[in-house]
Amino acid sequence: MHQFRSRLFQALRQGQHELTHMESKVLGFFARRPGATQSDLVQHTGRDKAQLARLIKGLRERGLLQGEADAADRRNVRLQPTAEGLAIQRALREQADALEKRAVEGLSEDEKARLIALLQRVQDNLDR
Repeated sequence: MHQFRSRLFQALRQGQHELTHMESKVLGFFARRPGATQSDLVQHTGRDKAQLARLIKGLRERGLLQGEADAADRRNVRLQPTAEGLAIQRALREQADALEKRAVEGLSEDEKARLIALLQRVQDNLDR
């Protein structure tokens, strides 16, 4: 997993998008949950609110995220990626998919299923 993440982060740093790992995670969160708020992101990640606020501000200034005030509570801002943000997120997902495909190259479908089951068990053990 370390090698996988290392190669993915390397692709991020060397890519044309110039995103940090955390910026890509924030962009991905809002791509999967358009209309979520900063508070939703804080709750999901457990990260520091101020750190995430800076990341969101930077992504908005670069035109990758946009927001609008919540109709029910104007203090909350509902965020979603811009068209450019979505294009970058798609490109990053394609890079990750290619790396994932390479990582399991040569494994049978049965081996892949067993691997997923074993990794899920490891995650469950760590979550307890």
